[in-house]
Amino acid sequence: MLILQHHSEARHALNTARLAYLGLKGTELWVGEQFAGLEARLAQAHRPVLLFPGPEAKVAGSTGPGEKPDLIVVPDGTWRKARLILHSNPVLQALPYWVLPEGQASRYRLRKAPDPQAVSTLEAIVRLMQIMEPERDFSPLLRPFEQLIEEQIQAMGLDTYQRNYPTSR
Repeated sequence: MLILQHHSEARHALNTARLAYLGLKGTELWVGEQFAGLEARLAQAHRPVLLFPGPEAKVAGSTGPGEKPDLIVVPDGTWRKARLILHSNPVLQALPYWVLPEGQASRYRLRKAPDPQAVSTLEAIVRLMQIMEPERDFSPLLRPFEQLIEEQIQAMGLDTYQRNYPTSR
């Protein structure tokens, strides 16, 4: 797994890409916008894929066993910044695109998402890993994320939270 984090996300209080990096062995986290070594890194992989919506994206897990990727690239940032990463690194646009199957709404109650299926980077990675390795349980990776959300809600106060996020649970 290679997470390409937009530099503006690195300072974010709920840095879910960093949580994924810390919790998943073998994960790489690159921070920036343009990644000079990306083409060389992708050349080392036999079947890299990009976890990002695209016109011909395949649903993760719908490919045959011989098509299992050996490197999954995950852009991290707002939708706008994730698209900026793609445009700043044209080599990414040549990769096969993967999307997650529809699932539960995001647990990220402190974010107003443009789409009910939009999830945090950590949630996307956990869902993807659960598809790729169904015999393992990746849900423990979400515990620190949920704890950080609860702490943020407590710090802002319940009234402020309910006023700013009225549709959240």
